[in-house]
Parts: sequence; structure tokens; C-alpha cells
Amino acid sequence: MKKQLILLGIAALISLSGCRNNASQSTTEGSAPTAGDASHSEMNHSEMNHSGSGEIPSGLKESTNPKFKVGSQAVIHADHMPGMNGATATIVGAYETTVYSVSYTPTTGGDPVNKHKWVIHQEIKDAGDKPFEPGAKVILNADHMPGMRGANATVDTAQAMNVYMVDYTPTIGGEPVKNHQWVTEDELSAK
Repeated sequence: MKKQLILLGIAALISLSGCRNNASQSTTEGSAPTAGDASHSEMNHSEMNHSGSGEIPSGLKESTNPKFKVGSQAVIHADHMPGMNGATATIVGAYETTVYSVSYTPTTGGDPVNKHKWVIHQEIKDAGDKPFEPGAKVILNADHMPGMRGANATVDTAQAMNVYMVDYTPTIGGEPVKNHQWVTEDELSAK
């Protein structure tokens, strides 16, 4: 138990130091944000479901020409959570969709979550076929974090691209993460 508390404390410190370092990054004023511009310092992923069931949202289509093929490995260049940036990922699934960063207040209460990365089109209630534009008001069907499912959200960014479900072991140690949803194509590089 003591060892788990120490590891949890170390992970929290690394997470907080990463947030502080990213706080100085911002989108250039007057320019339109892209999928990669949202500051991770505005996200708290301490309760994010790191591993997933591997269940794919209804209507999500496999990518016909992904840059990273299922079964291949890639390096993650995203810090959605501690130990993710620089980790080697195994591609579990590759899909074509519109990916969004969203801001919402959890249905369980607490502080608003700003610019959460990532929610895909198929994880939005009554999404239909047409992508949402930044500023659109939506209801989330995703459950990446407690209080996310059913939350009213605002779309911050939207971009059509390939997204990936990945397995990886955090660079800070700990249990392997299975079926993590989602990493975008521009957050991966060849191993």
C-alpha cells in the first residue's frame, strides 16, 4: 500500500510539473486553433480511464489508408496523461472520423474541463453525418472521465483525420495501458 501511495505521489508531481511547463504555450492570437493547439495545462486527467474495453462507438469506420497500420508500433508525442509522451505504442485500431477538443462541466460536479483531447464524432449524442464546427453546443456520449457521459459541451476544435486506439506502457512505469482512446495521427511518429 505504501509503495502504491508513493508511486501515486510521484505520478501527481510529474503531472503537475508537466502542466506548469505547458502553461506558457498558447495559440497565436488571431489564428484559428487546430487539433494540436489546445494546451494540456487546461486538462486534468487524474481520473481519466487510461485503459478501455476496446469497444468501438457505433458508426466508426476503420481507416482505409492509415499512416500507422494495426499491429505496428509508433512513438506517442502527446501528454494527455503522465507517462504518455515518448511511450512506444502498439496500434490496436485506426479509424477515419472528425476529432474534437471539447470544454464541459462534468455531470458529477466539480470544475469545468477545458479543451479535453479527444472526443470523436461518434461519441457525440445525435451527431448525424455532418461534422460540428468550433463553438457548437453538443452532448457527450463518451465516458473517458467520470462525469463526461451526458455532459453539455462546447466544441473547441474540429479536424477530420485518422485516430488510433493504442496500447502502451507509461514511460514513468506502472501498468500497461490497453485500448487507449484516442491518439491522433499527428501525435504519432514512426518508431
